[in-house]
Amino acid sequence: MAEQTSGDPLFRSHDPIFNRKELLHVGHVPDEDRIVGRDDEIQSVAAEVGAITRGDPPNNVMIYGKTGTGKSLISRHVATRAQDAARSNEIDCAVLYVDCSEANTETRATRQLALSLKEQTGYQQNIPLRGVGTMEYYQHIWGILEDCFDAVIVILDEIDKLDNSNILMQLSRAREAQKTDTYIGVIGISNKVQYRETLDERIDSSFGHRELFFHPYDASQLREIMRNREDAFQPDVLEGGTIELCAALAAKKHGDARKAIEILKEAGELARRTGSETVSESHIQQAQEVAEINRIEELTSGATVHAKLALYALASRIITGGRETYKTREIYERYVGICELVANDPITENGLYRQLKEQAFLGVIESEKTGGGRSQGSYLLHRLVTDPKHIVKAVRRDSSLEELPTYDQLHETSPSATNRDLDLDSFA
Repeated sequence: MAEQTSGDPLFRSHDPIFNRKELLHVGHVPDEDRIVGRDDEIQSVAAEVGAITRGDPPNNVMIYGKTGTGKSLISRHVATRAQDAARSNEIDCAVLYVDCSEANTETRATRQLALSLKEQTGYQQNIPLRGVGTMEYYQHIWGILEDCFDAVIVILDEIDKLDNSNILMQLSRAREAQKTDTYIGVIGISNKVQYRETLDERIDSSFGHRELFFHPYDASQLREIMRNREDAFQPDVLEGGTIELCAALAAKKHGDARKAIEILKEAGELARRTGSETVSESHIQQAQEVAEINRIEELTSGATVHAKLALYALASRIITGGRETYKTREIYERYVGICELVANDPITENGLYRQLKEQAFLGVIESEKTGGGRSQGSYLLHRLVTDPKHIVKAVRRDSSLEELPTYDQLHETSPSATNRDLDLDSFA
């Protein structure tokens, strides 16, 4: 890449740390030779949508997995390759991507689909940005598909963030309802393995999808992923051991490739801000702390208040009680007391268990079934996989929960305050 020059002395003409920073951006889709440890997943997704390249109807598929396991990356990679293969067979194929965490209503999602199709074609009709109903956007979608494409792959990322799942019904039944003759394949992506349970039975039946599960990367895979990003930095900027440490930290915490890349990027930013000529292991350690707080805030930002209070209850018990693991019943007792503090009606203990189960799937906590002997039977023990102060800070970012005690305030609380003894007045 040619060195960029600038006539303004305020801006440096050469970045001393980064060479190709785009390789560290979350939305970057790398070349095939940079994709690591996902050969089986690529084959599985291709098997579901591959019929589209032969002019046949594809299958719909739901991909589940924790954040940073390559779900979005592989979906977009396979969809793009399918599009190229279809075109080589003289089949007009489109690929559409919707981030449902942003387009979180059916109207917003269909508007984005319609606008994306318009951008890819010479569609002349005006598509209003507001003031029209969802069905008008569908009419634009059907019209463009009918005129311009034989097939389309629609990727709905973070599909569980949609306010309803009717879009699955509309897309999967479009040909049957004679809306369009275009073959439509849907790839849904979710961190929540229980998403299917939320679907209306009628929609679930119509969607008729296959389910795929992506597992976290291990340390060796993360090391290779990181090495494939080394050229994001200038030559000799990364000190020896930084790649290995970055991969080890990510593997120990969550096996999240996205966060491993974020740690590497943040370490580079720290080095640049401090005027360092290299990225060292100390930069990696500092960056990991920042990335972990960001990860928890990201995971809890879309969670229910009860999920946040459940996490806070576990964190506060660890902070005040001195143990690392607690039973569901012990967490529930603290949770009920916390609900009283914030004037929130508590859910049942079984409801709290489901919230903890969801957080275990997301990798925020770990739950282990333990035998308690004849007198107690078996029970679950829950522990955090991150520092409890990160949980407290993340939960208190919710404006409705900002009056909860801080980490320092909890740390000063007597270990005997185990049930409903937390009193906001004592922290005033």
